[in-house]
Amino acid sequence: MRAFLDAHADWLTVIRLPAYASELNAVESVWAHLKRSIANNAVTGIDDLVALVKNRLRRMQYRPDLLDGFLGQTQLTFHPGQA
Repeated sequence: MRAFLDAHADWLTVIRLPAYASELNAVESVWAHLKRSIANNAVTGIDDLVALVKNRLRRMQYRPDLLDGFLGQTQLTFHPGQA
């Protein structure tokens, strides 16, 4: 890969990103919030767990302020409809 990059450096720009940056991934905040909301709930089976998770996700869906907060934590800009 290094040889390829060096050979094409005249037209290729490489921007190195971290292997993984959870602080830039709003989904990580969603999952953390979901896990906190289902903690300390007793379920009797997988069906109960699925119903609980769906219920909690549905609650989040109807709270745009919460979802905006998850996106805001990343400090990334969001422009729908732009490529």
